[in-house]
Amino acid sequence: MAAFAEGTPCWVDASLPDVEAGKRFYGELFGWTFSPGAGADYGHYTQAYSRGRNVAALAPKPDGRMPTVWGIYLYTTDAHACAQRIRAAGGQMVMEPMPVGPYGTAAMAADPGGAVFGLWQPGTHHGFEARQEPYTYCWSEVYTRARDAVDAFYAKVFGYVPQDQDDAGVEYRVWSPPGSTQGATAGGPPGAGTAVMGRSLITDAFPEVMPAHFLAYFAVPDCDQSVAMVRRLGGRVTAEPFDTPYGRIAVVADDQGAVFGLLSEPRTKPAG
Repeated sequence: MAAFAEGTPCWVDASLPDVEAGKRFYGELFGWTFSPGAGADYGHYTQAYSRGRNVAALAPKPDGRMPTVWGIYLYTTDAHACAQRIRAAGGQMVMEPMPVGPYGTAAMAADPGGAVFGLWQPGTHHGFEARQEPYTYCWSEVYTRARDAVDAFYAKVFGYVPQDQDDAGVEYRVWSPPGSTQGATAGGPPGAGTAVMGRSLITDAFPEVMPAHFLAYFAVPDCDQSVAMVRRLGGRVTAEPFDTPYGRIAVVADDQGAVFGLLSEPRTKPAG
């Protein structure tokens, strides 16, 4: 597998109170299978597979006060150097880079708006073995109130090239890695060309208490059917399915409260 570009989302995991319940939920929803777990030395980290390929992981929360959440990890070739860039650009390190056995080096950071994300410098674990296809990761967005500071931060840390999406109906920006060729095909995520992530604003339409956050999306063949399945499995729907220029989208939470997005192909292709 080709290496990810610096700053590209390369892995996701869910921190859950009950991993066994998570295996039941995501096994039914996405058809995932799971490893037995990595053991106590690695926090009982449990890999998820789609058709035998690594696509995500579930992990038990070590502290009940920690959020139940899907975490997104951005690829880096040097986690220590990236941490220095993060601090210099106005972000904070939540967890300094630390080795995870032979698998790689992990770190956690927060951008100037408070959204938390991970860093992953691969060792033997290179990240997604499958993405941009049904029942795998397909897109990330960061939601923030600190637009200008956040835009400047990611440009400084990862060199992202911005592109504003006027056809989205709201202020929405997508980011591509430096050196990307506009108009290249990225395999289906929202946004044009080589975009790897989006930035959206937390407006008055959202609850005042909503913190800045990242949102991971998973591709599904039929958004409405998957939303119905989420409900049957005891999850909840925070944004009912709606159409965008890039596909049909919904935002849901699993039966333990971890929020994620669902994305399927547009119901009808635009004319022309």
